[in-house]
Formats: sequence, C-alpha cells, structure tokens
Amino acid sequence: MRAGSAGAQKFLNLSQIRFPIGAIASIGHRISGVLLLVSLPLLALALDRSLRSEPEFAAVRDLISEPWRVLLLVILVWAAAHHVLAGVRHLLMDIGVGSRLAQARTSAWAAILAAGIVALAAALRWLS
Repeated sequence: MRAGSAGAQKFLNLSQIRFPIGAIASIGHRISGVLLLVSLPLLALALDRSLRSEPEFAAVRDLISEPWRVLLLVILVWAAAHHVLAGVRHLLMDIGVGSRLAQARTSAWAAILAAGIVALAAALRWLS
C-alpha cells in the first residue's frame, strides 16, 4: 500500500457511467440471449402441448391470454427481435460493414429501435 493512500477507498457509481449506444446494444444482445436460452424449454413445452389437439391449443391460448403473461411474451418477442438484429449488426461489423463510428452508432440505434417497434407491434396485436 502506498504512503498516504491508507483508508482511501473508491467506489464505482454505476448510475454515473454513460455507456455509448454501441455498448447498450451489445449488452442488450447478451441479455436477450440469456432470456431466450432460459425461456426455450418453456416455449418448447407450450409448442408441444399446443400441437397435440385443438383443445390443447385452446388451453395454451387461454393460458397465455392473461395480461401479465402477455407482457412476458412481449418481452420474449423483444428479446428475439433484438438478438437477431444486434447479431446481424455484429456479424456485419465483423466483416467490416458499418464499422466506422458514425455507422456503428446508427446501426446500434436502428437495432434497438427496430426491436422495440417489433415488441410494441406484438403487444398491440395481442392486446387487441
């Protein structure tokens, strides 16, 4: 320990960090991937059950028609849309397409906004 630094502690205040839009898109890509991975078994079970018969399909439809479950489905739609769009963005940047700073910022905004629009459209569809 250096002289004069005894007792001096620094704390990282996460609320003061300003992430660039590219970092936000990248973090969202990781979060959406985890959400999709965790939800995959439940979605597979729901698909299996819904394909068994018409009454089973109706039972699954009724099960997911409650507002809080619709919210979960909208979050999953956002996760799928964001993961695909941000993934394509990352792949294109890996081969040099859109890797300049201004283009990267624009594509990050586009991925975030497009995923939000897809999720909003899904919410409007399910709630109408």
